[in-house]
Amino acid sequence: MQNRPTAAELLESLAELLEDTLLPALPPDLQHRARVGANLARILGREAELGPAAAAREQELLAAVPVGDDDALWQALTEVVRADLAIAKPGHDSWEGE
Repeated sequence: MQNRPTAAELLESLAELLEDTLLPALPPDLQHRARVGANLARILGREAELGPAAAAREQELLAAVPVGDDDALWQALTEVVRADLAIAKPGHDSWEGE
């Protein structure tokens, strides 16, 4: 059984309050701070939802890398970074460029 609202839901509500209610009422010199606060709340919400599984997967991936296997290490690190990006900057975790 999980209590509602979740931490992630509360943080999303905070982000919406900052962006939708407070931001338009703030003077221009404080609007950027409200946007940053909303973004931080969303990052924390994703961390609450995705962080535990990402941390467990990171340990699993890195433990499975054979000693001296640089290709396997690179592959594991790539997956770890993608999971971190899914939390910090969604959309950037699927980038395939160089």
